[in-house]
Parts: sequence; structure tokens; C-alpha cells
Amino acid sequence: MFETSVAGSLPKPEWLAETNKLWPQWKAQGDALRQAKADATLLWIKAQEDAGLDIVGDGEQARQHFVHGFLEQVEGIDFENKVTMGIRNNRYDAMVPQVVSKLRLKGRVHAFEAQLARAHTKKKLKFTLPGPMTIIDTVADRFYGDKVKMAFAFAELLNQEALALQADGVDIIQFDEPAFNVYMKDAADWGVQALERAVQGLTCTTAVHICYGYGIKANTDWKSTLGNEWRQYETVFPALARSSIDQVSLECIHSHVPPDLMKLLAGKDVLVGVIDVASDVVETPEEVADTIARALEFVPKERLFPCTNCGLAPMARDIAWRKLEALAAGTQLAKERLAAS
Repeated sequence: MFETSVAGSLPKPEWLAETNKLWPQWKAQGDALRQAKADATLLWIKAQEDAGLDIVGDGEQARQHFVHGFLEQVEGIDFENKVTMGIRNNRYDAMVPQVVSKLRLKGRVHAFEAQLARAHTKKKLKFTLPGPMTIIDTVADRFYGDKVKMAFAFAELLNQEALALQADGVDIIQFDEPAFNVYMKDAADWGVQALERAVQGLTCTTAVHICYGYGIKANTDWKSTLGNEWRQYETVFPALARSSIDQVSLECIHSHVPPDLMKLLAGKDVLVGVIDVASDVVETPEEVADTIARALEFVPKERLFPCTNCGLAPMARDIAWRKLEALAAGTQLAKERLAAS
């Protein structure tokens, strides 16, 4: 009950890449960079285990960015001639690569870090991939001319890698779809269908993560415009409830998401965000336990999985570490409270 995990990314050590950045530059090249990525991956696996988390991940240490880390191994994408494009409905501008020809995988994408992680932990292993809709919102299309067609092309490639990750021994494959909270009607109309294509044939646990973004200024400024109730989830949750996806990861603590929207996910495991990634204030165990208690009003205890609101990549390493400890300690307190009641 209450198995804990992080949504995905964790801060990169300063000897691996620039710190406190969402698109950090690497500090090494070639074999030295590969070794540094491996060292950072093992460091965070140990840190998650020491903090007391039940499910661990690679912390996305081998990826510069959660989307582009996948795209770097895709043929048909021009990284040499990036263009500036508004993403997430023009919430902010990003330098993005261009899709210039038919998409194909060059080979395995994440074998290195997935196999490394699997060899160094006996705990359940979760691995994250970007979702099809979020990918197409983070590239410039110069070839397909149809966003749905391009999303399904990416979904096929994601499925190839996901099946290989499953063969590597990954227990949970999670697709990150922050775009679902931006293009809500499209998400319900065809975004979930593209996600279904990405998970086709998988027998491991599947998950989708939908949040309100990393704790960067563009996202916090956007949140301030959303009013007292954030109801974006209301559009896509019913479609996900009808889907084959096993788990849905969502934002909860310190957000204006009405908790009763979790009722729309009946039949699914719910990864409830009990750690705020947009604040350096470390939650107390009591705060975490209180958030879990609120979620229990709408999610059965056997389907509730305490998690972080989003990834912690841009956060200071020491604060992220303390938040992992708070996640585990607060969850333990929630278990004790439930037993006592």
C-alpha cells in the first residue's frame, strides 16, 4: 500500500551538467560524459533507496531534456538547425529541432541507462518516456504537415523503445504528457489514442504523467492565470479511465486542482503528487500525510501511490534529496494514521 516514487527527473550533479536549469549543458564529452552519466544514475538510485522510496528510476540523468533525450536517437530530425518556437500553447519559447523526413529509430534509445539501473537495484524500476502529444509540441514540423499523423508516427517509435525497455526488465513505463493539460480537447479526441498506440503490446505496468509543469517561472506565471480552480484534468480523465493505461500521475499538493476530480479515474492507480516541485520549502511528514488523507476521500487506498507533482530536474540537489526523504516519511506517517484509525 502507498508505494512511493518520483515523477521522473532529478537534479543533475554539478560535475555532470549545469545546475538549476531545464536545458543544461554537459560538463564533459565522449567516454567521460558516458561515465559521468552512469555515475549520476547510480548516485540517484542509491539516494532514492536510502530515502526509503519503494519504486526507483534513473532520474533522467543521461538526458539533457525529457523530450530531446529521446529525439536524439530518431532519424528524420535536424538538430543542427534548431528554430525558436512557442511551446505549450506559446507559454514559453524554446529552441527546438525540426522534423525534416520520415521518422525512424536509429537503434535503441535508453538501453544504457535502463540496463544500468536494472542491474543496480532490486526495487521496482520505473522508466519515463515523453508522450506523443508532448513530443509534437516540442519539435517544428517541416515534413508531415499533420499533427495527428506525426503524433502517431512518434507513438510507433515510442512503442518500439517501450517494448525493448520491458525486455530490459523495467517494471513500469511512464509516458509524460504535460501537453494534455494544455490542449485538453485534442488530448481527449486523439491524444489518448496516440498513447494507446505507444503502449501496444506491453505487459508491464503502464502510466501517464500529466502535470502543470516544472517549477520554472514560465510555468508558475501561467498557473497564476488559471484562477481558483484548475479543472484541466476534467476533460481528459474520462478518456484515460476508458483506456488501457494502468496508472495516472497528477499534481495535487499546493495546486488548485479540485481533489474530487480524482473520482474520474475510477479503476486506475493514481499517483498523487504530494511533493511540490515549484517550491524550495521542504514538506513536513505531516503535510505529506495530510495530502494523502485528502486523496483517500476519492481514491481507494490500494490504488493510491504517493509521488511528486512533477520532475525535480531544475531544483537544487540538496533540496531534492530532502524532499525525497519527506515523501517517504510522510507516506509512513499516513500508513500509521490509517492503521490507527
